[in-house]
Amino acid sequence: MSKRVHRRKHPAVELNITAFMNLMVVLVPFLLMTAVFSHITILDLNLPPPGANKDVKQPKKPPYELRVTIRKNMLVLSDNRLGMIKRIPSKGKEHNFAQLKETLKQVKARIPDHTNITILAEQKTRYDDLISAMDSSRSYRAQVDGEWVFAELFPDISIGDAAK
Repeated sequence: MSKRVHRRKHPAVELNITAFMNLMVVLVPFLLMTAVFSHITILDLNLPPPGANKDVKQPKKPPYELRVTIRKNMLVLSDNRLGMIKRIPSKGKEHNFAQLKETLKQVKARIPDHTNITILAEQKTRYDDLISAMDSSRSYRAQVDGEWVFAELFPDISIGDAAK
């Protein structure tokens, strides 16, 4: 007699994913609420190419250059025609960027078409101070017809090292 192997047919089992779906319904909104979304701002800077001063012929009358120099204890606003416009002393350990912005508003009123500014920083200038100087030089908030808008100051920013 031969032995017959009888295989039992297993009934088809349904996959129960209810518990998994409940987990996803709770987990996905939780992860979205706790996620940190980063915001990156890119600022175009005008940097001179290497060796730019060697082969450049100087024009008869150099263009107007406005400069903000970040020193350890002060900010110095100057240009290439009048020299120093204003020396802004620091308040405690912090630079007075609010006064810089007010002074730049006055300069902008005199030369409304000019958009360039150069920010010169000493060697050990804090990164936050450099960014604050750029933000103060670029624009300011103004109220026009009862609505707050950003007015342009000097959006074309160049950076460099300050002379000692």
